[in-house]
Amino acid sequence: MSRRLLVQDLGLRPYAEVLELQRALAQRRLSGKLKDDLLLLVEHEPVVTLGRGTQPRSLPLSAAELARRGVQQFEVERGGDVTFHGPGQLVGYPILDLRQHREDLHWYLRTLEDALIAGLDELGIEAGRNPGLTGVWTRGRKIGSIGIHVKQWVTFHGFALNVNTDLSYFELIVPCGIRDVVMTSVALELGRTDPMAIWRETRQAVVEGMAEAFGATPVEAALALA
Repeated sequence: MSRRLLVQDLGLRPYAEVLELQRALAQRRLSGKLKDDLLLLVEHEPVVTLGRGTQPRSLPLSAAELARRGVQQFEVERGGDVTFHGPGQLVGYPILDLRQHREDLHWYLRTLEDALIAGLDELGIEAGRNPGLTGVWTRGRKIGSIGIHVKQWVTFHGFALNVNTDLSYFELIVPCGIRDVVMTSVALELGRTDPMAIWRETRQAVVEGMAEAFGATPVEAALALA
């Protein structure tokens, strides 16, 4: 495969900082200053994000009450309803130029799902889709959420895969607007209690899943992102 997928780890970063970084990188990709597709991998401090499709009933607590519990709140341009990001969750922000893939948002969403499903399969978790709902599920429980934004066919925002996340945070919201949804994680599904090892394995599996799904060779990057 001649196409490259640059992969850059950001570690644990505040949501607002990475949101602005995504927007800047998407503009660089659109202008051609960033020559390759890029996958940012990050963990966030506890935050609730409201997509364009957020319904009032999906967020029963006020921003002030969330803040009292140590959770920030942001309204963002991605599609979808409300979701949570926090430590122990592998968040991926693909900055892809779909003009070099396929100019089709439904294809892009399904391909992101394919990438996560393949990565989970590599870890020994049988996952799949839930008809009519975006995201990735296993045994009736939701393990991965997806919400995207595309500007002139360049993507940002992306996916969140629960690795060893504190799932109690999801009780503060109606995740993705789906009432009575049960959230799960890689650690919970596998019965694992070795957070460092499971994080490394999940990261590797997801990177390989993304590269395969989008027909690219993964290349670990160290871009100057300031």
